[in-house]
Amino acid sequence: MHGQTLYVTKYNTCMQLPKVNFYILPTQSEQGRQLFACKLAEKAFRLGFKSYILTNSMQQAQQMDNILWTFRASSFVPHEIFQDGLPSIANAVIIGTQQAPAPWQHTLINLSTVCPEQLDQAEQIFELLDNDETQKQAGRLRYRHYQTLGITPNTHKM
Repeated sequence: MHGQTLYVTKYNTCMQLPKVNFYILPTQSEQGRQLFACKLAEKAFRLGFKSYILTNSMQQAQQMDNILWTFRASSFVPHEIFQDGLPSIANAVIIGTQQAPAPWQHTLINLSTVCPEQLDQAEQIFELLDNDETQKQAGRLRYRHYQTLGITPNTHKM
């Protein structure tokens, strides 16, 4: 696992922390963030990684499900909305509002306004922000939260 190491003395274990990347998009729309999430999910799938798209609501999860079918005519990314059962395709992208199941925590694409739980399970987290003030405020809180955990997020302006 890549990332920084945090020593947790209470449990006497060593926990690997994920790489966190914030992508600041020039748009001011949820659709722009969703399309960028599709591109990241497609790349993770092509590389053989299991990825999870964390959303705020089931409505947002359903929107991502629909967009993944149509975002690129020449692309097919197997995906499904996660409820309780694991997908039948080994590295299908799953979308949901709850904690990602352990095998799907390698790559977390965060479209929600909260930090993912159990960060020690993820290798990489992608935080997607745009120019919407509400999104930026929530992003700043998540950025500071990662810093308090000893993670230095990378920021990329697109």
